[in-house]
Amino acid sequence: MLQYRFGFLSLLLLTLLFGAGEAKAQELLTLEDAVRIALERNYDIKLSANDRRIAENNVTRGNAGMLPNVTANLTNNRTIQNSSQTRADGQVNEVSWGQGSTLNGGVGLNWTIFNGFAMFARYEQLQELQKLGETNLQLTILSRVADVMSTFYELVQQQHQLRAYDTAISISRLRVNTAQNRFEIGKAARLEVLNAQVDFNTDTTNLLRQQELYRNTQIRMNELLVRDVNITFSVPDDIMIDDQLTLAGLSAQAAQQNPSLKAAVLNRRIVELDAKQVRANRYPVIGLNTGYNFNRNRSALGFSTLSTGNGLTYGVTASVPIFSGFNQRRNEQNANILINSAQLEYEQINQNINAQLASAFQTYLTNLSLVRLEENNRRIARQNLDITLEKFRLGSITTVEVREAQLNYVNATVRFSNAQYQAKIGEVALKEIAGTLNL
Repeated sequence: MLQYRFGFLSLLLLTLLFGAGEAKAQELLTLEDAVRIALERNYDIKLSANDRRIAENNVTRGNAGMLPNVTANLTNNRTIQNSSQTRADGQVNEVSWGQGSTLNGGVGLNWTIFNGFAMFARYEQLQELQKLGETNLQLTILSRVADVMSTFYELVQQQHQLRAYDTAISISRLRVNTAQNRFEIGKAARLEVLNAQVDFNTDTTNLLRQQELYRNTQIRMNELLVRDVNITFSVPDDIMIDDQLTLAGLSAQAAQQNPSLKAAVLNRRIVELDAKQVRANRYPVIGLNTGYNFNRNRSALGFSTLSTGNGLTYGVTASVPIFSGFNQRRNEQNANILINSAQLEYEQINQNINAQLASAFQTYLTNLSLVRLEENNRRIARQNLDITLEKFRLGSITTVEVREAQLNYVNATVRFSNAQYQAKIGEVALKEIAGTLNL
């Protein structure tokens, strides 16, 4: 009885440890709530949103160089010095520790009105960078939401397995009690009791391991949702699988909505606008300038001890590049190479997405078939277990046959749960690639 008591105490301790948290009003976390919380709190999403806001703030005509620059300046200098001055008639004037001052100030405006249309290309580039920021945010959101969904359905799968192990323990406990009673009345050998106790302890160990895995997955979910990692919760048991996906439909959606592909298109356009700015360096640069200045000079010695002035200045500046050591040609060649690289990157990403879709879709189809197969296996294993247990109560079969039926049912349940999980994860992955994941 010692081994049986040890197994029973282990199960009781397990129930106390993992049931204590559940005794507190445990949260039922739905998939919709998990996604909503992640969108509001997830750090990666917030950081990507900040990058998008910076790109949005940068879209201004002033940042593109299309607006004038206005500056104001003021200079006030003072001097203390000994001075000596000899005039043409031989008269000498001297001042010791004479004080002087110079005050200059003004407001100036400089405005580049033409630079080979580079400013217009830069403004358009800033707009494309804003779009790229939005696309990167979308990519981050899709990735994090897919993580939340995968973790959520992993919890559902683990709950199914927990129930399977609970069933196994209940059956093992029945076997231990039955074997002990049969041993006490002399209808069974001690070996039957020991075997039943070993199986009970094995099932308890399996349940402990599954409980540990389930709790760690809860912690991982809480981390994704950026909340207290010690929160315990449960999730609904249903796994609804969309079995109507087609490869042609997914490919068409990916071509239009996949964020990585959209980002590659935007990067190619940004590089093209870079090249346009490089070519603009062949053209003259024309600017306007104007300003208002005033000055006042005071000295202790000289023909004039005080002079003042103020007035308006204005003008036009122009510069024409003539020769830059062939650097302009080199820069244009490099810009064209970058355009070609951007096109190659787009084609590479497109090829990679098509390969991912084809591979993931094949896995998805296989998992759908496995779901149907394992569902039927689980139903048969349950029927076999029920019949076996009934015969065991009547004493017409051995404990070995009971254990075999028990393991068959547990394994069939675990395989069915895994097949459901893998099929759902395949569906989520396909929709993530296609950019159609329902947020």
